[in-house]
Amino acid sequence: MTREDPAPIVLAIAAVMEVQDREVHGHLIRVAGYAVATGKRLRLSSKELEYIEQAALLHDVGKVGIATAILKKPGRLTEEEYEQVKQHPVLGEYIIRRIPALVHLAPLVRSHHEWFNGRGYPDGLAGEAIPLGARIIAVADAFDAMTTDRPYRRAYTAEASAREIAACAGTQFDPRVVKAFLEALAAPQGNPAGGPARSVLKVLLEREGVRLS
Repeated sequence: MTREDPAPIVLAIAAVMEVQDREVHGHLIRVAGYAVATGKRLRLSSKELEYIEQAALLHDVGKVGIATAILKKPGRLTEEEYEQVKQHPVLGEYIIRRIPALVHLAPLVRSHHEWFNGRGYPDGLAGEAIPLGARIIAVADAFDAMTTDRPYRRAYTAEASAREIAACAGTQFDPRVVKAFLEALAAPQGNPAGGPARSVLKVLLEREGVRLS
């Protein structure tokens, strides 16, 4: 039996997330672009790139189960609120595993907040025990979070954010992934609007008025 094409399902979920939060929708598009560009630097196969792109577009789906008041809080989160936010990778995996065509993406969604040194969440995985796709999404996610305004702070510059990513290589992030990400960022394809996007990302970008060749 052939696996159902997951692209329409990914698009449908992304559309639901767009209705809920327009800013999250833009974040997902950019993270997917950065992740695919990084994966290409690592010479991943077309199938691996496809899975990483799809997982990147879905990595925050578990936030549908987190109160908006917490996600949009302009000040510092309480310890209890932060613990709730930390549940979103687990909630995301729960959602993804219930869609047969997407079940292969569940480990990447669950593990995108793991740290290379084992101090991340939800499982405290370390090093190669973290799926490579999740390690890639972690870097892309962190960079985009730093370079966009958040309710509790203004965006950092791309240069400052890149330096922070580099400084966290070996602790929060896989050094090999960081190297590939920074190389991709310095090249034209590091831009998610002009990069080596695949089918799902291309559809989403073109909905935003960006045409890819």
